[in-house]
Amino acid sequence: MLKVAYKRLSPAAKQNLWNFQDEVDAGTTYAKRVSLAKGRFRTRNKSTNPAFAEVRSKLTAMCSGARRCMYCEDSVADEVEHFKPKDLYPEVVFVWMNYLYACGACNGPKNNQFSILDAGGQLLNVTRPRRAAIIPPQTGEPALIDPRREDPLAFMMLDLQDTFEFTPTAPLDSGQWTRADYTINVLRLKERDYLVQARENAFGSYRARLKEYINERDKGASGTKLAKLKAGIRRSPHPTVWAEMQRQHSHPRHPELQVLFAEAPEALTW
Repeated sequence: MLKVAYKRLSPAAKQNLWNFQDEVDAGTTYAKRVSLAKGRFRTRNKSTNPAFAEVRSKLTAMCSGARRCMYCEDSVADEVEHFKPKDLYPEVVFVWMNYLYACGACNGPKNNQFSILDAGGQLLNVTRPRRAAIIPPQTGEPALIDPRREDPLAFMMLDLQDTFEFTPTAPLDSGQWTRADYTINVLRLKERDYLVQARENAFGSYRARLKEYINERDKGASGTKLAKLKAGIRRSPHPTVWAEMQRQHSHPRHPELQVLFAEAPEALTW
């Protein structure tokens, strides 16, 4: 996971979302607003709706590679996902910053699952059970890391040597560790074997592409060709792997990365 680049909606699309949100906020009770949020989003989230056609277009542009999921970076993103679930937070059902583009494999398990850190820093599941009273959730900091607002790599790291799994980087008893661990588990970023394999494959691909760039540069390739090779790296799958290669390039555990980035220090800024 990486922090998602921000893109602005057009004034017309923003106004439409505000109007849709006003319809929800007009509900006279919290339960009514939850009902309106679910119903209005279901009817508005259509390709024929100009506002949501633009929402999907902007989210596509914000995705990594060829419209990859903003959570796992592996599968095609095809679902407008609410970071804060509409079933719990109707007040942000039509808020642009609450939207991510996700795949079904990530959005399905997450669904309405949501936890917070309460005032004492304890993890509290605020997911509403079926047939439970529809009341507002307890307030607190979201446990799930929000890639629209936060850099996930400030909370976790990806092992590039053995497991190709994410692990929290903060001290075990800290809120940051809890949030990283919760995010990894609720999105199943470690459990899905194909994600681990895909990251390992991406590591080999990035390494080969960087070697190709260095080889072509040293042979005197044109600026156009080098720019194309650079663009190929930036468009490759699983960009978190590349970001970690940059971040860990000087670590003693990665002597090959030390050599490659010493030969092409410009790649540290790509």
